[in-house]
Amino acid sequence: MKIENALDRRDFAKAIAVGLGVAAVLPALKAQQPPAQAPQGPKTIRIGLSTLAWNVSTSSIDNFEMAVKDTSELGYWSFETVSPIIEAYDKDGRLAGLIEKYKVPLKAGYMGVNVTDPSVRKDNIEKVIGITKLVKKYGGNYVVIAVNGRRPPGAGGRGPQGPDTFNFKEHKADMVAALNDYGMAVADLGLSTGLHQHTGTVIETRDEVYAIMEAVNTKVMAFAPDVGQLQKAGSDAAQVVKDFAKITNHMHLKDYSNGKYMGGYCPLGMGVVDIESILNTLEQAGLNPDVMHELDRGNAPMSARDTAIFSKAYLTRLGYKFRS
Repeated sequence: MKIENALDRRDFAKAIAVGLGVAAVLPALKAQQPPAQAPQGPKTIRIGLSTLAWNVSTSSIDNFEMAVKDTSELGYWSFETVSPIIEAYDKDGRLAGLIEKYKVPLKAGYMGVNVTDPSVRKDNIEKVIGITKLVKKYGGNYVVIAVNGRRPPGAGGRGPQGPDTFNFKEHKADMVAALNDYGMAVADLGLSTGLHQHTGTVIETRDEVYAIMEAVNTKVMAFAPDVGQLQKAGSDAAQVVKDFAKITNHMHLKDYSNGKYMGGYCPLGMGVVDIESILNTLEQAGLNPDVMHELDRGNAPMSARDTAIFSKAYLTRLGYKFRS
């Protein structure tokens, strides 16, 4: 019997509690336990996978192929990966070959940009245009925009970061202008894009997210949150999604447990993020957004495939369907 078919809720809880070492997760697990029967009403959102958990890199085609293979075999609807992967594996045709081999589409490309330094904006716009063209070439429809870090790096760009001295108010106007320019560049090529807030970046906290999303031109720059990152940064992720549901057209669906593995993240349903509420909000908003389950890899005590299996089991209990 395949592991994805053999798992029950007790196995799931035991594996996470032991494997992740996060006893604090168990009360949240009990509170978020899915109903015995799927909630009433059709589920329109088709959930894909981000390749992050497979430790993909431009020097390891094997890791990337495993991510695409697992995405396909587990029945997730599509995949998202980072811009260096798309660029590297476009050059020799490997990306096209893997999409054809495993019959699973690329949905989105994730890329980083600078929003605080106007002197590099022109170069960043060209970078955005280049990635957008590649995503479009492979049938994708979305470019996820992440922004630069807020703390000065350690010596040589490595090691401990310096203190957080970032002055958000001082840079807000530049950030809004840059995001609008990047959004327009993507829109001009017929694709969609949105801001992907993240811990450690210049748009991290709840107040920063609201200040930016209430100021940008949402016709070209929508909201593409990482709900686990929102929770880690101190926000109520479910409430943020409710407040911006009308402009949320892409999402990284991630849970957070504050455990010692995977940056404190965990498979869906094992942490404190109200995943069910977030998905219900998206369903009710009716935009049918792209939703990508994502999990940081780091020092994970289980395989990327197993974490995707656990999360699929949770989503299935909520009524979500996967490809057969």
